[in-house]
Amino acid sequence: MTDQTIQQQLRAIVDAARERRAEDVTVLDLTDVSSTLEYFVICTASAGLQLNAVQENIREKAQATGLPRPSVEGPSERWLLLAFGGGIVVHIMTKDAREYYDLEGLWSDARTLDFPEELTS
Repeated sequence: MTDQTIQQQLRAIVDAARERRAEDVTVLDLTDVSSTLEYFVICTASAGLQLNAVQENIREKAQATGLPRPSVEGPSERWLLLAFGGGIVVHIMTKDAREYYDLEGLWSDARTLDFPEELTS
């Protein structure tokens, strides 16, 4: 898979999360620090309905870019994980769960990729 394709898939996931009002969307590039993981997308959503809305939109937009149907872990009222093959893992968490698991701290040696919000006219 090309780097450009991966960037497009990550962009679709980030935009899908933001469309459903997920906050603090972060993309970590784990390719230099893990032998099994490639990319984490981490975002914050309020419990229940928003968590579901975010994951549904991400699934739909990700599959439109050619990603496989994700496996789902969780789900709970506090977090949900979508794994798209081995390459991209999406963590949707409530604010408390995100602080508790502190994935950004755990993977602090990973590179953060920047996907600025696209300006809509």
